[in-house]
Amino acid sequence: MKLAHIADPHLGVRQYHRQTAAGINQREADVANAFRAAMDGVIAARPDAVLVAGDLFHAVRPTNAAIVFAFREFQRLRESLPHAPVVLIAGNHDTPRSTETGSILRLFAELGVDVAVDEPRRLEYPALDLSVLAVPHAALMGVERPALRPEGSARRQVLLVHGEVEGVVPGDRAALEYGGAPLTPSELGFDAWAYIALGHYHVRHRLAPRVWYAGALEYVSSNLWGELADEARLGVSEKSWLLVDVDTGVVEPHAVPSRRRVLDLEPVHAAGLDARAVDAAIAGRLQAVSGGIADRIIRLRVYDIDRHVARSLDHAAIREWKTEALHFNLDLRRPEVHRTVGVGAPGHRQTLPELVRSFLETRPLPAEIDRTAFIRTGTELMDAVERDAGVAG
Repeated sequence: MKLAHIADPHLGVRQYHRQTAAGINQREADVANAFRAAMDGVIAARPDAVLVAGDLFHAVRPTNAAIVFAFREFQRLRESLPHAPVVLIAGNHDTPRSTETGSILRLFAELGVDVAVDEPRRLEYPALDLSVLAVPHAALMGVERPALRPEGSARRQVLLVHGEVEGVVPGDRAALEYGGAPLTPSELGFDAWAYIALGHYHVRHRLAPRVWYAGALEYVSSNLWGELADEARLGVSEKSWLLVDVDTGVVEPHAVPSRRRVLDLEPVHAAGLDARAVDAAIAGRLQAVSGGIADRIIRLRVYDIDRHVARSLDHAAIREWKTEALHFNLDLRRPEVHRTVGVGAPGHRQTLPELVRSFLETRPLPAEIDRTAFIRTGTELMDAVERDAGVAG
């Protein structure tokens, strides 16, 4: 028996400011195209069941266009695979903070999709000798967590769950989406299940022979660059959904072609360089991109660049590159200041705005946020706070 494992479509996400000819946010269109391609692949593979492991939408209240698109794609899936159960759980992005708000995911039950929004559901499919325990995000956030154990006589016991498995996901936590429900391997009981279909982590990852994160279908996380780094560590070169043979344990990734490349270029180290040399280094990195930077998502970090050098860069050229790429994040980072505490004469004590700036210069940021503007806004706010405090004093 084979099942399709899809996770984290994040339909309706909007990033950057580029629009299609139809007036749709370009990244929203990219994400919709990826989901359509995944559905095409699932229909062609004709699995016995389809599991969607959460975060169908990027927001609790998606746009009407995103809702209509998702409804039509699920309708197409149900019509193409009328005998295959389809199970959908709510992820953290799909889950309203108040249970009184309600969930748009219930709409898909009208198509015959089995939906778990706030409580776990144990779904039995006797014709497939299959039992699916569908556990949405909200069920893991309550005081009493459900027991994640197989029940019943079905030979094929499958767990579908959206959360963050502690101690298993590699890399910096910044590469994870915020707000995931914590899970432990012992709580999941890896060996108890014929298969565990996980959602939340956006990089395809095998935790155990029959325990997988399918990964997202597009680059939609709050930290694209951490996601790229994790993909490099894990040897993952493509987004995909998974076709799982539940009886043999064989898992086959099916690639979802990306409409545009996401690139984190080799950093520039600007210590000792003047503005002209830094300009040349930036231009060299961009000119070396195979196929050019047009319509791509790119980050270039420049380390150890002094403030006066940053101000003197060729900002007209930078604006042209930002216009050519779908998104160009030129991440300028000032030199780190190393201070010795308690030795010799006391050094300069940082003001509160300086402390804030030091923190903002190194913290991970969402890809769509310009670090320079972000730091400027933060320090200006802190300057205003100090001025107000001084007046009040």
